[in-house]
Amino acid sequence: MKKKFSALMGFLILGLFFLYFPIIVLVIYSFNASPLVNIWDGWSVAWYQTLFQDDAVLSAAWLSIRVAVCASTVAVVIGTLAAVAIKRYDYFRGKTFLYGMTVTPLVMPDVVTGLSLLLMFVGLQNFIGWPSSHGFNTILMAHITFCAAYATIVIQARLGNLDRSIEEAALDLGARPTKTFFFITLPQIATSLVAAWLLSFTLSIDDLVITSFVSGPGSTTLPMYIYASVRAGVTPEINALATIMISIVSLIVFCGLFIFSNIKKNKQD
Repeated sequence: MKKKFSALMGFLILGLFFLYFPIIVLVIYSFNASPLVNIWDGWSVAWYQTLFQDDAVLSAAWLSIRVAVCASTVAVVIGTLAAVAIKRYDYFRGKTFLYGMTVTPLVMPDVVTGLSLLLMFVGLQNFIGWPSSHGFNTILMAHITFCAAYATIVIQARLGNLDRSIEEAALDLGARPTKTFFFITLPQIATSLVAAWLLSFTLSIDDLVITSFVSGPGSTTLPMYIYASVRAGVTPEINALATIMISIVSLIVFCGLFIFSNIKKNKQD
């Protein structure tokens, strides 16, 4: 038994090392004083200073954050409505079609999704004159499209495991369906809403393929900037930018775990 446990621990450590060793190397080399990414020349934070003085990076980061926050919020709202319609109503005309259209973006290649959205925006521009240009609005709509699918799946899974007896009791006591939803159902699925928002935020701020189709001049997101910079050669400035992104994501994950653990502890108490 001990040998089996030791072997499993060994495989676990090997797997974690395989996953996180490149990230550790990236973080270390972000403090490299040398302008050459593959030559170590001592510790320095000069590349972080250069990064925060680069207007192009700051503009791309601000655009990505704005799009991710807005897209995640709208996606959670749409995902909640879709999940309630799918799980709370046994049958209605078009339910199968709604569910199919909800999960389609999950399996659709990003190239196909990006191209179809681009053709849609071009067609709308020719017919009604909107959008007048490709930028924040087109990127936001594209990100809402695929983020809403992921949010629906996450919230739907939580609704499927929810005990409906409390909702039915509230309805029997005279509460309206809307009030029951906001005061009974919504608090019970709050954790899934947070999880769906965080997942949508991560997917949005990380997207490159779809964004490259629907963006225009002057609307470069952070992944697009990183990709364009890496094609010319990796620099310690890009390593510093990646390190900051890793730190932000790690902080969000730890905060989420802390909140979820406290909620679970309060429920047990």
